[in-house]
Amino acid sequence: MEPVVVLDVVGLTPRCLGESTPHLNGLRARAPMTTVLPAVTCSAQATMLTGLPPSRHGAVGNGWFARDTAEIALWRQSNALVAGEKLYETVKRLDPGATTAKIFWWWNLGARVDYSITPRPFYPADGRKIPATYAWPTGYGEWLDAELGPFPFFDFWGPKSGLPSSRWIADATIRTLREKRPTLTLAYLPHLDYDFQRFGPDDARSRRAIGEIDGVVGDVLHAASAVGARVVVVSEYGITAVERPVHVNRRLRDAGLLVARKTPAGDVLDVFGSRAFAVADHQVAHVYCRDERAKSEAREILRALPGVECVLEGAELARAGLDHPHSGDLVLVAARDAWFTYYYWSDPADEPDFARSVDIHRKPGYDPCELFLDPAIAFPKLRVARRLAQKKLGMRYLLDVIPLDATLVKGSHGRIPDHVADGPMFLCSEPFARCGGEPGGGIVDMASVPMRVLALLQSRS
Repeated sequence: MEPVVVLDVVGLTPRCLGESTPHLNGLRARAPMTTVLPAVTCSAQATMLTGLPPSRHGAVGNGWFARDTAEIALWRQSNALVAGEKLYETVKRLDPGATTAKIFWWWNLGARVDYSITPRPFYPADGRKIPATYAWPTGYGEWLDAELGPFPFFDFWGPKSGLPSSRWIADATIRTLREKRPTLTLAYLPHLDYDFQRFGPDDARSRRAIGEIDGVVGDVLHAASAVGARVVVVSEYGITAVERPVHVNRRLRDAGLLVARKTPAGDVLDVFGSRAFAVADHQVAHVYCRDERAKSEAREILRALPGVECVLEGAELARAGLDHPHSGDLVLVAARDAWFTYYYWSDPADEPDFARSVDIHRKPGYDPCELFLDPAIAFPKLRVARRLAQKKLGMRYLLDVIPLDATLVKGSHGRIPDHVADGPMFLCSEPFARCGGEPGGGIVDMASVPMRVLALLQSRS
C-alpha cells in the first residue's frame, strides 16, 4: 500500500477557499461533500470511518441518552461505541503489515491502530481536572511531549481555544510521518471550529482563521510529500450564521414534562422523574420520552416552539438515517438561523454549579458558550488567575467564568445545509481517478470516504 494522510479540517466549506488558501487550492481533486444528520463531529467521523449512516454505526450525535444505564453521555471516546468495520481495521485486514496512526480523531480509545493520541484529562478524587492526553503506545505520547512540549489543552476547548492546538497536532503529525512512516495517518485540525462559532463564518476573525489553517495544512502537505504520502482533506460540516438560541428543555419543563432535582449544587436534570427531556446537540436535539402519551404531548409543544424547523419520528427518522435505539423518540432540527441550548432552568438561583464552567461531560447537551469568557465579569482573566492559584495551593475551586447568554453564539451546525457551498468538502492531492472516481453530480458522498481512501492507498504512482 502507498502511504496516505487524511486531514480532517473541521468547518472547511467551498466558501472558505480563496486568496487566503493557496495550499488547499493546490490540491488536484476538490469537490463539495454531503454530510449526515446530525452534521456533528462524532456522527460525521463515524461515517467517514465506516461508510455507514448513523442508523447503522450508532453514533447518532456527539452524545445520547443511554437507555439501559439512564445516563446522558457526551463526548465518549471508546472505539467500540461505533459499529461497523473502521477504515484502519480494513487496512489491517487487507495488509497485515500496514501501520496506522490516529492523531486526535475521535473514537480513539481502544482503536486498532499502531499509534494513537487523543485528549484525556485526569480526574483525581479531590475533584480536580488535570489536562492530559492518552497515547498508545505510552512511549509514543512521551516521545511527542519530549519533541513538542505538553499538548496545549486549554487551546483545544474553552475560552482560550485557538491556533496553538491545531499547530501542535500538525507538528505531531509531521513528526509521526518523518519518524514512524505510517501507511495510513488520520489527523484532526479543529481551528475553524472556534471563531466560526464565536463570531459567525463571515466575521473578519473567522476569515483570518481560514488563512491560518491553510498555512498549517501547507506544512503537513510538505511533510507528506517528503515521505511520498498522498493527502486527503475532509471536513465534517459547515458552520453557518445563527442568531436564535432555542431553549427546548425550558419549554418541556414549563409544560411539566421535564423534572429537575434540587441539590446543594443547583438544579440537576432528573431523567427518572422526567416524562420527556432533550439532549441538545448544536442544531439537532434528541428528545427522549417515557411513553406514548409523553411523546404526544412533547410533539405538540415542540412543533409550536419558534426556531424548530421540524420534528422527526418513525419513518421520518428512517429516511434521515437516524432510526437507531440511541436516537430520541423525537428528533428536532433547528431552523437555519437557530440552535438548541441544553438549559433546563430559568431562575438564576437554580443554575447548576457546572453551568458557568467548561464541563463537557456533566452538561446534558452541548454548550458553545464555553468558547467565551463571561463579559459580565469585570476582570475575567484575574478571576481565572485567582482560581488557578487556588488549584496550585490544593484548594477546591470552581472555574466559573462561562457566560449563560446564549445570544453570544453566532455560528452553529448540525442540520443538513441548504446549499452545498455551506457543507463539508473532499480534497485530494491526486486526481479523482486515483481516489475512487469522479463524484456523481460533482458532490462526494460522505459515506464513500473509506472507499476513496482505500483506492488511494492501493493506487500506484
